[in-house]
Amino acid sequence: MNWLAQLPTQRTPWLLFSGIVFLLEIMALFFQYKMGLAPCIMCIYQRTAVLGLLIAGIIGTSNPEHRGVRLLAYSVWAVSSVWGFIIAREHIEMQTTTDPFAFSCEFEPNFPAFMPLHDWIPSFFAATGDCGNIDWQFAGLSMPAWMEVIFALFAATLFLLVTSRLMTKRSL
Repeated sequence: MNWLAQLPTQRTPWLLFSGIVFLLEIMALFFQYKMGLAPCIMCIYQRTAVLGLLIAGIIGTSNPEHRGVRLLAYSVWAVSSVWGFIIAREHIEMQTTTDPFAFSCEFEPNFPAFMPLHDWIPSFFAATGDCGNIDWQFAGLSMPAWMEVIFALFAATLFLLVTSRLMTKRSL
């Protein structure tokens, strides 16, 4: 347990975390541009949550020995993974509902007015697909179902790291 508690204070685990999350973003672009799968608004929100995880990894990598930096990275990690999980769950409900009026899918992301990411970087943040379509599946799970699993794993990993840190070091 002590080994696990020490991981957040080292740069290599944060770099590995950042690398894994970066690969998820690359995979999203591969699905969009090479496989022709148009992202819907919920996909864009999940992509943004993954971007939040990447930011958490970069923050943690910057100075993992500093407790304040770790706390900020943990916070961004927690918000991003939980928000991503909630969005993925809602997306699954959109895809599996039998009531066509139960959910509606917006056409433009609802980013804050001071940060219209879909206008700044439309190739990354523009939504062109339909939330109800299931265009891809692997092992019986759709894209948002896999994202739900991924976000749950990220949240569980954070919980495990923070718990082990608190149990052994009595400090984050």
